[in-house]
Amino acid sequence: MTDDAFQPGASIRIASLPNLRDLGGWPTAGGGHVRRGLLYRSTDLGKLSDADVPAVAALGLRVVYDLRTESERTAEPDLVPAGTDHVVLDVLADAPGAGPAQLLAVLSDPTAAAAELGAGRGAAIMAEAYRDTARLGSALRAYRRLFSDLAQERNRPALFHCTTGKDRTGWASAAMLMLLGVSDEDVMVEYLLTNDQLLPALQPVFDRFASAGGDPALLRSVLGVEPGYLEAGLDEMRGRYGTIAGYFSDGLGLDADVQAALRDAFVDRS
Repeated sequence: MTDDAFQPGASIRIASLPNLRDLGGWPTAGGGHVRRGLLYRSTDLGKLSDADVPAVAALGLRVVYDLRTESERTAEPDLVPAGTDHVVLDVLADAPGAGPAQLLAVLSDPTAAAAELGAGRGAAIMAEAYRDTARLGSALRAYRRLFSDLAQERNRPALFHCTTGKDRTGWASAAMLMLLGVSDEDVMVEYLLTNDQLLPALQPVFDRFASAGGDPALLRSVLGVEPGYLEAGLDEMRGRYGTIAGYFSDGLGLDADVQAALRDAFVDRS
């Protein structure tokens, strides 16, 4: 773990599990802060090395929530520590061809990447994918289950992830922190940490793409995150539900009692 491990958003250094961090530590409205040690986000656990399993086990996870599609899970099944439940919540089940689930397929083909991602198309695909997280039926069902589970003590501590831990995972993180009263500014800071904590681990992907004749800048739009992506999802959410509380109640069907239970569990007001 880094020397600044007690700073909000600090990376937890496990070599085969990049983009791993605790969602705790962020200040909340009214002078509280999000409790640490209860909720983590990361990339998928399919490449978790034997040497790193004890470090993940030390987090004390009761549940790992897998937000990926069936094809993603088949290609890289999670390696979950003994005693940890594995729950599949396919956010994109109603749109399996959506951007985050399919874009990795073009990374080995510079010609296909240029056609799919060039001239701003990559950014547009990603922004639309974030809108999907706020409107797809499968997304609403997945996030309903995730947050309703997290309101129950038996499911904590927990970790949730997609493939690269940045889009479906990034939306879940942002929604959770907003509900808990973290400022919009800090929510965005937390979201953008992925560029610091994930992209270095993906440098071999950029290098291979360049060696094949591709422009690595094309990949940045889909392997990193941008403020406009999250803003697109939030715009869709607010257009449909008004506020984060409306999203939880009207979109996810989680009433005021469940929302209060989440705040009570995850916010330390002392």
